[in-house]
Amino acid sequence: MLSTVGVFSFTKCSSSLSFLTFKNKIKMDSKLGFARGLEVVRESLSSSPWKEDYKADNNGDIISLEEWQGWGTCSPRPAMVMEIVEEMKKLEKDLDTQMSFGGMGAKLQGNFKVQEDKKHRATYKALGDSEQKQQFFSSRQVACRVLGSRGYLCQKCWLAQEDCMCSKIKPSSLWPGMRFWLYMHPKDFLRQNNTGKVLWQIFGVEAATLCIFGIPEQEEIMWDAFKLAGKSRVWCLYPDKNASTKSVQDALFSSASESLEKQKTDVDTPLHFVLLDGTWSNSAAMFSRLKEHAKIAWGEEEFPCISLSELGESPMHKLRPQPSWDRTCTAAAALGLLSELHLLPEFSSIGLDKHAEAVEDGLEILLKALTGRRLRMGRSITRTEKYKL
Repeated sequence: MLSTVGVFSFTKCSSSLSFLTFKNKIKMDSKLGFARGLEVVRESLSSSPWKEDYKADNNGDIISLEEWQGWGTCSPRPAMVMEIVEEMKKLEKDLDTQMSFGGMGAKLQGNFKVQEDKKHRATYKALGDSEQKQQFFSSRQVACRVLGSRGYLCQKCWLAQEDCMCSKIKPSSLWPGMRFWLYMHPKDFLRQNNTGKVLWQIFGVEAATLCIFGIPEQEEIMWDAFKLAGKSRVWCLYPDKNASTKSVQDALFSSASESLEKQKTDVDTPLHFVLLDGTWSNSAAMFSRLKEHAKIAWGEEEFPCISLSELGESPMHKLRPQPSWDRTCTAAAALGLLSELHLLPEFSSIGLDKHAEAVEDGLEILLKALTGRRLRMGRSITRTEKYKL
């Protein structure tokens, strides 16, 4: 079950962005806790000096920049993820056993799992506050999923290589006046049935940008974009009953008191939509984090929300029924948003309906790939519906 969030903002994500390191001071609001969390976790992880050189490329890196960005991101490699991977490789050497992975989410297996679990739990317990714990939790999830998916999943579509759907996806250039952000929970990272990945497969990582919850390098990029945009042009597509939620049209009309026509032509400051990609409970936690950072960035906790007037049934509901009418998969929410924008007269000539069709086609391709795999493995292709859509 996925929920969604949409946000407007305005900068490009680039691999040339400065890399957050443990040794250098990071120029950002210390209240966010990013720099402090990174430094404290580094000290905890580095109680034993790193001696072994595990080479995965010419620079001696365990995860190269090329590999990291191959998984669907344009961010620099997360420093804490790299540190955790190094510690895992060191433990592998100390135990004289190879780490192995299996099951959903590329979970560690065997004796290595037992020993690593003791070590990471001790590290987690020693951390001082919730921000440090969140960063460590997310980084470990990402590290295990990247290591456990090597040679098994296709980096672009996150499906098993024998089920790769990349050749069937038709890339499309998203209207430059908008941009999607995929704010993803780490437990959904590299999941085969994740639908958010369809957006950057179709539109590219610059137009649909991945940001993993609790990964400071990616969250800093996202919030730099929001600060540049200003609160009046940042929106969250999220059915939060406690938030002041507006329709798409009302939100755009009230955006910085600008006309829709001006927003349509001002592509230098595009409208950015962030989709919360996770289970319903995890999406609620991510939305709370957005509100906490909004208070730091804008001085007030309220994070503007928009809602869709209609929420159609996603093709993916055949495999993944949703528990209520206002909850759908991530890509389907993007599809709905594109469709509603197209209905506004000021946006009707842009071709957003074609973008929506491309997303719908992508979802159908993903559904077919997942269905074929389940049939081949002798598994059911129907799920019990919790709510009649």
